[in-house]
Amino acid sequence: MQSNPIMNGVDDNVTNMVLTIEALARDGVQLAVFPELATTGYMFDNAAEAGAVAEEVPSGPTVNRLIEACADNDIHIVFGIAEKAGDHLYNSSAILGPRGYIGTYRKLHLWDNENTIFTPGDLGLPVFATPLGSIGILICYDLWFPEAARALTLSGADLLCVPTNWVPLMAGNGDDDTAMANVLCMANSHCNGIPIVAADRCGLEREQLFLGRSIITHATGWPAAGPGSAEHEEILIAEIDVAASVAARQWNEFNNPLTNRRVDAYVAGSRS
Repeated sequence: MQSNPIMNGVDDNVTNMVLTIEALARDGVQLAVFPELATTGYMFDNAAEAGAVAEEVPSGPTVNRLIEACADNDIHIVFGIAEKAGDHLYNSSAILGPRGYIGTYRKLHLWDNENTIFTPGDLGLPVFATPLGSIGILICYDLWFPEAARALTLSGADLLCVPTNWVPLMAGNGDDDTAMANVLCMANSHCNGIPIVAADRCGLEREQLFLGRSIITHATGWPAAGPGSAEHEEILIAEIDVAASVAARQWNEFNNPLTNRRVDAYVAGSRS
């Protein structure tokens, strides 16, 4: 779901998410992905402002409201939330399902002023078992580190969900105005043989323009849906066959991007 959250408008944002969940469930969607910090908006001035709308996960009211929506609509969701844990704030994503809370991922690689507001993630790169398959989560700038997507794939992820708030810095300058963020989604999918669902936000928030162009990729790397609009809220839907995606990693009799790795040779700083 490519959306345009209201800054600090948690109640309205969550209401819109619930309405979207209901609509998607009516269309038979089993997994919905929402953007980074979908419940709060992104452009916090400081940690105090973020802390005022951050919540504990999973005990906070937002997660509980969304758990109820998942149960009522028999759907799984991944969404971005400002998480409060003790004295720390995290740029987090939670995964929920019809049976309740499944887990949390905390963003490892913070972008720009996020470093003055949030604490870098301390939960590693977990893979969450669900009836839909094993799901890994990255958030926005995390995708620029190929080690992260590779680690999740090696840990058994069948699908990567990427809540994100891409900015135009990641746009292209070619004739087709290809976004680098879309290229990275396609490349990470292709190199790991794993589908990616990247849900970006759109619109303008406190003078910051966001890129939009959400995308869903097949395990081959080619788009299954999108890229979406650069300007408008939009829902992208694609059918992903998890079992077929895993099987597709075997490109031929000899080549598989996971089993062909030469970890013995990947030594930084080595010289001949």
